[in-house]
Amino acid sequence: AALALISISTIGPVPSHYQRGADSKSMRSMSGSRRNSGSSLVSSSSASSNLSHLEEDTWILWGRIVNEWDEWRRKKDKLLKELIRKGIPHHFRAIVWQLLGNATDMPVKNQYSELLKMSSPCEKLIRRDIARTYPEHEFFKGQDSLGQEVLFNVMKAYSLVDREVGYCQGSAFIVGLLLMQMPEEEAFCVFVRLMQEYRLRELFKPTMAELGLCIYQFEYLLQEQLPELNVHFRSQSFHTSMYASSWFLTLFLTFLPMPVATRIFDIFMYEGLEIIFRVGMAILQYNQTDLIQLDMEGMSQHFQKLIPHQFDSCPDKLILRAYQVKYNPKRMKKLEKEYTTIKNKEMEEQIEIKRLRTENRLLKQRIETLEKGQVTRAQEAEENYVIKRELAVVRQQFSVTSQNLEKAQDTIGELQREKYTEQFVTGLQTQLEQSRLQEAELLGALKEMQDKVLDLEKRSSSLPDENNVAQLQDELKLVKLRELETLHSFREMQDTVTELNQRWQVSGGGGHWKESPKKNALNELQEKLMGVRLREAQAQAELREVKLQNQIHSKLIGRHEVESAAMQERLQQLAGQNKGLQSQLTEMKRKRAELDCKSKEEVMAVRLREADSMAAMAELRQKIAELEIQKEEGLIQGQLNHSDSRQYITQLRDQIGELKNETQLCKSHPLVLFVFL
Repeated sequence: AALALISISTIGPVPSHYQRGADSKSMRSMSGSRRNSGSSLVSSSSASSNLSHLEEDTWILWGRIVNEWDEWRRKKDKLLKELIRKGIPHHFRAIVWQLLGNATDMPVKNQYSELLKMSSPCEKLIRRDIARTYPEHEFFKGQDSLGQEVLFNVMKAYSLVDREVGYCQGSAFIVGLLLMQMPEEEAFCVFVRLMQEYRLRELFKPTMAELGLCIYQFEYLLQEQLPELNVHFRSQSFHTSMYASSWFLTLFLTFLPMPVATRIFDIFMYEGLEIIFRVGMAILQYNQTDLIQLDMEGMSQHFQKLIPHQFDSCPDKLILRAYQVKYNPKRMKKLEKEYTTIKNKEMEEQIEIKRLRTENRLLKQRIETLEKGQVTRAQEAEENYVIKRELAVVRQQFSVTSQNLEKAQDTIGELQREKYTEQFVTGLQTQLEQSRLQEAELLGALKEMQDKVLDLEKRSSSLPDENNVAQLQDELKLVKLRELETLHSFREMQDTVTELNQRWQVSGGGGHWKESPKKNALNELQEKLMGVRLREAQAQAELREVKLQNQIHSKLIGRHEVESAAMQERLQQLAGQNKGLQSQLTEMKRKRAELDCKSKEEVMAVRLREADSMAAMAELRQKIAELEIQKEEGLIQGQLNHSDSRQYITQLRDQIGELKNETQLCKSHPLVLFVFL
């Protein structure tokens, strides 16, 4: 009964520090907690020999602890730890939490009013989640209520102080519990200290790396101490994060009823996250038999509906069972190093995988380029083979033509030594000049063709394009035309030589050509003139070759410029497309992150509402029973103390009357009792 009275006094409709004055009812509640909280120090299973000699009232004891805080922390630390495990009285929680967190005099408290004047990028998210934080509690119920306003102020101020963390949904429940005990400035200071010194900041970072570490350590404890349950969880794919994530993020504030969760928070303020591991393992040990018989859906229902209310009547039972759990801090430190090593290795593997993917993509591009290059080389090799074969035919034809020209020249020399008229010899010399001119042109064409072949062989090594091959084919056609003209002239020369032979045979042969010295001088001049003409023809052939090469080079330069401009334009288009795709990818990632966040928040909100509703119904039933017990105790005390003064009897009667009225009101209107609590 005494423990029940303490539980009632711990949770009220509105925190006392937000009320304007203390009425008689609150004074009686405080006095009742003073009388009854002393009995909470006595437990059948956890009584300490260090406390056996203490006969002081709990109220006086905690008042002395607060006044002599430094001395207690130095000399009586073990005794202070036992007192905190048995529960801090409600009216001392505000100051004791500040002392435990060393948050009484913090510089950030002076910045609080200035932070509220600033704007935070998380304001919309905070406003959206405010109504979901303790929706059934009187202090936070209703839009624009005092509780919602101060909760918004504290969350906004912290999002400005720690911009890396900003705002995380689970942190609002911790701040809400602090606001039930103390004003918003003190709650802000305590919350800042919790984030800095109690590993909560690492839990609420965007990466939530600390949460992964806690789950890893908890899974080790589960595997070591409850192997059968661990095997059953694995067989049903019931992962630890499905039920334990909210335990670490909200410190059981969304899982257990408020009186039990507040007792756990008392110990957390002194011992840190160790109590979360212990309580979690104690809950699983207590429910191991039932959980092994259920499937995945049944276990989810068991965690949501049955487990939260198993220790409503006696939170001490859960605390005692938690401290029977084996917990080795050194082993937990070792697990932390193992987890860090695993994560670093995974990070390195991800970096290596990303690097290999990049190399694979580059290799694929190179393979595609090489495949295209091989096809191009094959085409070029085939075209080069055709051109070389045609060039060999041209060379063979040129050699045959050269031999024929030599024979013609010999025939002409023989004819010059014969008796023919001067006019006939002059005609033969003219034809010989024409033949030599054609021979020079043919030599120039052959030289030009050889140069083109060399140029083609050089350019074939650098993968020429289709335009260069087409140009070479055109030039080959021109060479063929020139060759045909040369052959036609050579055939005409052969016909002339044949005719001369026939005439020589008809004339009977014999005789020698006799000329005067004047004629010989004329012939020498003609030969010199012919040599000059031949050199002129060669110079013209070389000039035409140079002009043709200049034209070819200018065309090639123009084509390269056009191709370069086209490639630059294509590169700009690809860069623009790449930027557009990157922006689309970024937008899709952002939308996906928002959708994931919304889905997680909605699931958590549904679970919180369901858990709060079940907790509220169980709490109502418990409070009704406690009020009836309190009423009976008051009647018995009135009968035993009949000999006391009238004033004390009058006070007892007033209290009994109030308890009767409240009991009747609770029985007739359960919702009124819930609001009162």
